[in-house]
Amino acid sequence: MTLLALVRHGQTDWNFELRIQGRTDIPLNDTGRAQALLAAETLRDGGWTRITSSTLQRAKETAQIIADELGLDAPDTHEGLVERDYGVGEGSLVADFHERYPTGEAPDSEPVEKVAERALRAVSEVADEAGDRPTIMVAHGGVIRALLRIATDGALPRQGERIENASVTVFRFTPEDGLTLESSSLVTPEVGA
Repeated sequence: MTLLALVRHGQTDWNFELRIQGRTDIPLNDTGRAQALLAAETLRDGGWTRITSSTLQRAKETAQIIADELGLDAPDTHEGLVERDYGVGEGSLVADFHERYPTGEAPDSEPVEKVAERALRAVSEVADEAGDRPTIMVAHGGVIRALLRIATDGALPRQGERIENASVTVFRFTPEDGLTLESSSLVTPEVGA
């Protein structure tokens, strides 16, 4: 059994502007860096021994901040944790994207089912390497959303519920039972609170 904490990266300027990021490699902003510190505090007493992240810079920087705060080795990366590819929709305002593509699917976007398959494969590979060592994984909203749906048979996240920046969702993974939801804080800690 592997305990896995899935952390959504901290805020970027595109998050603040409510733009679709997808695979576009946008860096953290100052709020995002502060959120990463708060995520580290949330994780501090969890016995975490290792950390990995998506290859996109917003996740890598979040992971590095958490690793530094918790005294962990430098984060590994895993390509399977990258955000969903939204194709031509990337860079659009979220409201415009949903108006243009009411189903949430731009013509050249990565299908949600493929995101789920890729994310679950990444979790399985990271858990296989980790064994029983509790591991933090820094990823993206679309990846965490897909994993939550798998672990809860579609009950979470509820319609309209966001995976907030720097939120922490803890899963247990075994090859026999797959992914099980342990706990979730989909709400971002308040910076400065």
